[in-house]
Amino acid sequence: MLTAINKHLQKLMPILTPLSLVIGVLLEDIGGHLLFLVPWLFAFMTFAGSLSMNFQGLRSFMKYPKVILITIAFLHILMPIWAYFIAETFFNDHYLTIGFVLSVAVPTGITSFIWVSICRGHLALCLSIILIDTILSPVVIPLLVHFVVGQSIEIETMSIMLDLLWMIVIPSIVAVLLNEWTKGKINTTVGKPLAPFQKISLFLIVMINSSAIAPFLKNITWGIFGIIVVVMLLAISGYVMCLWLGHFLFKNPEVITTVVFTGGMRNIAVGVVIASTYFPPKVMMPVVFGMLFQQILASQFSRITEKYKVKYYPNSY
Repeated sequence: MLTAINKHLQKLMPILTPLSLVIGVLLEDIGGHLLFLVPWLFAFMTFAGSLSMNFQGLRSFMKYPKVILITIAFLHILMPIWAYFIAETFFNDHYLTIGFVLSVAVPTGITSFIWVSICRGHLALCLSIILIDTILSPVVIPLLVHFVVGQSIEIETMSIMLDLLWMIVIPSIVAVLLNEWTKGKINTTVGKPLAPFQKISLFLIVMINSSAIAPFLKNITWGIFGIIVVVMLLAISGYVMCLWLGHFLFKNPEVITTVVFTGGMRNIAVGVVIASTYFPPKVMMPVVFGMLFQQILASQFSRITEKYKVKYYPNSY
């Protein structure tokens, strides 16, 4: 029954994610009292999502070091620079600039593994990128945020690093060790039954944190609408650039598919937690709005990727 529920939740994610945001805005007062649950929910979500990973995936680094390094450079150098340029061009607001950079500086999404699997990408390479990027996140994200914030705002860099360790790195490593210890059995016995609760945790995180931006959304303006549009265009550009880079740099359809989804998707929930914990509500807007398009764009680019492979790599079918 849990497997069936998980499949339904997976199909409904493009609908349930924005619906969770709307519910959070409507239940603004309740969400504000539940903020203490968010780190725990995120740690659980990371643990459940990482039970399918193992250290064997790291062997891909020996085979595809160029792919992994370019993907991580894209995630944490090229996209943050691009997001900074976009935010500075369209908005004259330092807080929004921080929000846009934070929305793309977070590690690649664990759910990218699902889409790489659906589109017949390189699963071992995907797991390797996720694991390495996750381990690097407590160092990379605070550095990027500190660089963008500058001296105008004080940030607690060490606190952010500790939160990332607690919410991402430790649950991921524990899950990977359990997977190795049980020789993959734990993913079947525990991971799959927990999958629907992992998605429910994501919806709860969105709902609780969206209460912080409720005052903005209850009085929606053309400015807020503009932020939503730019967030969507930024997310689309990430996928497009990954496909373009993959086409010219890598000549393997499995690798290209993996780069598209690991480079295009983000673990946005961690950005929401950091934004809501350490910055004013305005910083959280670009991050939360990114959740509206995450699964919708992934489903659309799964179709685009398939058409691309039919055109350029017909023998892969």
